[in-house]
Amino acid sequence: MYPGWEKSFTPTGGQPKAIHGTTTVGLIAGDSVILAADKRATAGTLIASRRVKKIVKITDRAAMTVSGLVADAQALADVVREEARLYQLMHGVKLSIKGLATLLSNILFSSKWFPYLVQLIVGGYDVKPRLYTLDPYGSITEDNFTATGSGSPVAYGVLEDYYREDLTVEEAIEIARRALWSAIRRDSATGDGIDVVIINSKGYEERFIPFTK
Repeated sequence: MYPGWEKSFTPTGGQPKAIHGTTTVGLIAGDSVILAADKRATAGTLIASRRVKKIVKITDRAAMTVSGLVADAQALADVVREEARLYQLMHGVKLSIKGLATLLSNILFSSKWFPYLVQLIVGGYDVKPRLYTLDPYGSITEDNFTATGSGSPVAYGVLEDYYREDLTVEEAIEIARRALWSAIRRDSATGDGIDVVIINSKGYEERFIPFTK
């Protein structure tokens, strides 16, 4: 289970129930997109791993965060990565961030009767920074900040309080850290450090913020 989606059936054989556990956030700061995610993977009440990467690199200017089943997330990442590469080979330009998000939205919507059990944040830079959130059925929302996973209600409280449009990159990273740290303290499925990715016109940078009490 990664990072905590769990399928279970009702005693009468009803529809599957999805339970998700993780926290990922995304923010736009100036000409940069900041993505952050915890590193804990859960299987029910078991901490299955403390070293999971929940931010998947798609291109050198785009990435997505994942809460959901690992197999579904890997399959979607592989498809969109290769489609982006094919688009660039055929057209000589990179697929836009909105194009990547729309491609993922179409895949998710086309599978809505047997959905991919994922919730995604897609962020990156084309002519400007862009940030999108997608649910398992393909609904897509663009915003300046967002959060997903079981710890997202806590994370949203921090983002709502501290986000502003004139943030510097370092200020945005600190807000992402606060949001994840708040979720870590209140959500048992979130923990074990924070991965951070910064994407802008200059490139793609990865950082790690260790777990501290």
